[in-house]
Amino acid sequence: MATDSTHPTGSRSASAAASDSHIESHPDIVSLRNRYAAMSDTPVSGLVEGLCVLSGLYLAISPWVVGFSGFTNLRVSNLITGIALAVLGMSFGSAFERTHNLGWVACAIGVWTIIAPWAVAGHASVWKVILSNAIVGGVACLLGLATMGMGPLAKRRSRRTPATPA
Repeated sequence: MATDSTHPTGSRSASAAASDSHIESHPDIVSLRNRYAAMSDTPVSGLVEGLCVLSGLYLAISPWVVGFSGFTNLRVSNLITGIALAVLGMSFGSAFERTHNLGWVACAIGVWTIIAPWAVAGHASVWKVILSNAIVGGVACLLGLATMGMGPLAKRRSRRTPATPA
């Protein structure tokens, strides 16, 4: 029995490579990638990505900008979550078609940022700490929701555009 590309050769890597190349060229996959590529090129997408990066950077430096004196654990928390939010925003910009479903992470970071003054510091009674974290946490939640909404928006836009004859 001769072995060719249509028959498995017993090697998992050869058959996996053949099926991977077939899946990569599947019309549905190509269409999906084109939709998300078009969505990532819109001004709204760029605005959301940029605001996510800026929010993350502000969250990371906010303890020193606002002056969280005496809240060492909150400083560390804001630094780590701010860096994570900025990296997430950069990933939205570089690979939106793969990361748009991670908008919930930005929402989770936002919720954590809002409750962190009480969860981490325990007795955060300093108004500027609470206000700074609440504002940037709310912005992060809104940006996460906007990112999650862009996926369905791309699907809805592709249904509205007429099919081009081939």
